[in-house]
Amino acid sequence: MSLKDRVSVIRVEDEAGRQQALSVMRAIYRDEKNWVSVDEKLVGVGDVSSEEISWFVVRVDNTPVGVLRLLYNLPVDLYKAYGFKMTLPNFDLEAFLRTNRIAEIGRFAVLPDYRKFIVVAGALMRAAVRETVERDYTHYITDVFEGEVNSPYDFHRRVMGFQTVATHDTGELNCPCRRITMLLDIKEAYERLRKEGGWVFRFLMGDWSDAHHRMVMRESQGELSKAGS
Repeated sequence: MSLKDRVSVIRVEDEAGRQQALSVMRAIYRDEKNWVSVDEKLVGVGDVSSEEISWFVVRVDNTPVGVLRLLYNLPVDLYKAYGFKMTLPNFDLEAFLRTNRIAEIGRFAVLPDYRKFIVVAGALMRAAVRETVERDYTHYITDVFEGEVNSPYDFHRRVMGFQTVATHDTGELNCPCRRITMLLDIKEAYERLRKEGGWVFRFLMGDWSDAHHRMVMRESQGELSKAGS
């Protein structure tokens, strides 16, 4: 059986699922990176029942090997407090956050033995994108750490099409690296990936219904490609 056939993804909906997510977060964010030490800050008890947070766990042979979190109610005031240094000319990030349906995608972590397998990380992305589109969100925002050895910066930029819009030096995690804030217009990414017709589009969106394709093609309130013009 190939690795692809051994991979599954669950959305955390109970304490058993939370414990699976915690096992990965403890191994990476606590023990490997030393970014967070308290379980409640790794995966909170309240996260399971919250309509504003989704955790996904990717498993190989039912063993948790990676996680990803979506945050749907952005803490705009907290973002503002980080002291952004804008990198995109004429772009008002705070206004953009307030006037678009933006989900924060983060806590993207895969155990060391599985980081070389794109199908593992890809399975998390596939589940996340599907839910984000179903909930009628139009953009993603994320922070990556500059210079961090396992940073997804290149993948986000080259493959998915995230744009860097700002940097900031502090955040909620205990990491000394500068944060790079990136935004993705989901509709723009969808149109580009579909036009390219490569494996990324087929993997992430190949099993979508016609309804999913129609959802993602709805006009967003603010087009990121025009924001800096």
